[in-house]
Order: sequence, then structure tokens, then C-alpha cells
Amino acid sequence: MNGITNFELEDARPGREEVLSAQGLPELGDLPKRLRDLLEDAFAEYDTLAEPRAIAGELSRADLEAVLDGFDGPVGETVIGQIYPRAAAFALYVATLGTPLADRIREMFATNDLGRGWMLDGVASSGADRLSYLLSARFEEKLGRNGHSAPRVLPYSPGYCGWTVRGQKKLFARLGPEQIGVTLNDSCLMTPIKSVSGVLVCGPGEIHRFRPDFDFCEDCKTQACGARMASVLKR
Repeated sequence: MNGITNFELEDARPGREEVLSAQGLPELGDLPKRLRDLLEDAFAEYDTLAEPRAIAGELSRADLEAVLDGFDGPVGETVIGQIYPRAAAFALYVATLGTPLADRIREMFATNDLGRGWMLDGVASSGADRLSYLLSARFEEKLGRNGHSAPRVLPYSPGYCGWTVRGQKKLFARLGPEQIGVTLNDSCLMTPIKSVSGVLVCGPGEIHRFRPDFDFCEDCKTQACGARMASVLKR
């Protein structure tokens, strides 16, 4: 799980229901025509402009500890800090949908084409998230071929679950995602937008279970941890 990956667009395209759910919209069959038209227009733009690719690199537990070192607080008081000591394998990654799509979203908002911009932004957000799970599946498959027993892989990202966004700095220094056109600004935000980063963590499904009672859980806007845990525990 090392080097650059160029994804097939068909694999990197999110599902329509997936996008609608993430946007808090009704199911496709109940969607008003105007929103259906915006959705189809957004998917057409996505298919034309998205350039999905990623860079990844496996690393040892000691090297991951070096990347994680430098939190605002103790590493053990974060989700990733509690999970990685029980894990079997790790890979850092950065994935992106590329500059043309990001520029198109920015152009739509800049010209007050807000409805189309909002919908394309939503499709692209779901598409970017999908890249993390495509990489997880590929890492899981590789580890299974190499003899790992029932490997279960989930991605964990800076900016979530107590891993501060400043964790991007060491991740970028280690991985070098400039090779795929992704850079980091002074606020530790990625350019182009619709890029994702993190570490793929492999181990028995049970290691990904945790109680969402950390201090930062109260401020979480996604509340997606339950579904993430269920996705590996039920297999």
C-alpha cells in the first residue's frame, strides 16, 4: 500500500442516496424536481471534472507514534491514541478529487450560482469521503492476501476524534502529498478542497469500538462513529 493511486471515476463516484442522506435531503423518490435537476447537474459536473487520486505509505507503529506526537494533549486521550496500540498495521494517506472540480465549486459560489454550487459541493464531499473507504478496502484486501486474519481497516483523520488538524503537518512531512498536487496552508487546511487525509488502521474489528464519551464528543457535528464501528463489527 505504497505510492500513488489513480482511481477509476466509476469507483470514486458516490451514490445518489448517499449524497442526499449526507445533505439531510429526502430520498430520491421523494425529491422535488428542482432538487433532482440540481443533483443530476452536479453529478454531470463531477463526472467531467473529478480527478480522483491518492498517495499512501505503510509505516511501523514507532513511525506512526512519531507522526502522532505533538498533540495539544496526551495522545491516549484521543480515539486514535487508544486504538493504534492494539492495531496490526498502518498506512498514511492523502486523497483528492483534484483542482478542476475545486475550482468549479469556488466559481459557482463566487458567481452566486448558490443552488448548483451547494449541490456540487455536497456530491464532492461524499466523493472525497468515498476515497478514504476505497483505500481502506484495498489495504484490507492486501493485508488479507499477506496472511492477516480477518483484517478490518478504518480511516482516522486529523480534525476528528481528538486528533487536531495540526496533525496534518507531520503527516504531510512524512508522506509528501505535493506529488499529487495537494498542499497545506498555514491553518493546516488542504488545497485543493475536497481532499482528505489520515491513517488507515488495521486490526480485529473489535479494536475500532470505543465509547463516545470523550470531552470532544460533545462538540462533534457528525455523530458518525456508531455507523463506522458497526461497518466493521458486523462483518
